Amino acid sequence: MDRLNLHLLSDSTGETLEHIGKAAIAQFENVETIRHFWPMVRSEQHLERIMEEVGRNPGMVLFTLANQSLRRKLESSCRAMGIPFVAPLDPVTDAMSNLLGQETRNRPGRKHVLDEAYFARIDAIQFTIAHDDGVGWENWEEADIVLAGVSRTSKTPTSIYLANRGYKTANIPLVPESPPPPSLFKLRHPMVVGLTAGAERLVQVRRNRLLSLNQAPATPYVDIERVNSEVAHARRMFADQGWPVIDVTRRSIEETAAAIVNLYQERLKNLAAGLGSSLPV
Repeated sequence: MDRLNLHLLSDSTGETLEHIGKAAIAQFENVETIRHFWPMVRSEQHLERIMEEVGRNPGMVLFTLANQSLRRKLESSCRAMGIPFVAPLDPVTDAMSNLLGQETRNRPGRKHVLDEAYFARIDAIQFTIAHDDGVGWENWEEADIVLAGVSRTSKTPTSIYLANRGYKTANIPLVPESPPPPSLFKLRHPMVVGLTAGAERLVQVRRNRLLSLNQAPATPYVDIERVNSEVAHARRMFADQGWPVIDVTRRSIEETAAAIVNLYQERLKNLAAGLGSSLPV
C-alpha cells in the first residue's frame, strides 16, 4: 500500500481544501493518506513552523493563501525541498476572472488568458500526474520528455515542474531486478533523459524518506554498496542508449528542469535542421 503525507494549508478554516483533498484521494486505491491540517495560516512565523513539519514529513502540499507574500514564501520553500504543491482553486478563479473581465480581489495581476498555451499546460499537468513512477508506459510516445533514474533522483518533482512549464513528462524508476518495459528503448518522439546522483547523497535522502514513513532505516534500500551498484547499472544503461544524463546531486529542481528544457529546445532545433539522427534520444 502506498503512503501519502498530504499537507493542507489555508488562511481560513480550510474546509474547502479538505473537501478537495478527499475528492482527489478517492480516485486512488490502496493509498494510506496522512492528512496534516494547517488552518488560519496568516503569518510568516506560522508558515515557517509549518514548512519545518512539511520537511520532516514530505509528501504533497495543497494550499489556499490570499496573501501574496506568504504564497511566494510557501512556493519557494516547497521548490527548495523538492515537494510538489498545488493551489487547487487557481484554475477556477482564473477562468472566472477571464469570463467576468475582472481581477480577483485577493490575487492581483494573476489573471491568465485562456489561450492554447494555457490549456496545453493543463493537459501537460494531467498527463504527467497520470504517468508518474512508470505508470502508463503504453502511451509514453505521447510524452515530450521521459525521465529515467534510480529511486530518489527527484524524478517526480522535476516532472511536475516541467509539466507546469507545459511539457508532458513521464518518469520511471530504474531497478536492476525489474527491467523497464521494452518500449522505453523504442521511443521516437519523446526525449529520454537519465537522472543520476552520488550514492552517498542518495543514501541520505532515502534514509530520510524511510524515517518519514516510520520504516526501519536499516534495509538494502540504503546499503551503500547496493546503491552504488544501482547507480552504475543506470549509468551503463544511459551510455548504451546514448541518452543525455544530468547529475542532480547539487542541483535544485529548477536547475535540473532548466537543463532538461535546454536539451529539449536544442533537440527541436536539430530536428528542424534535419539532424535528428544524431540526437541522443
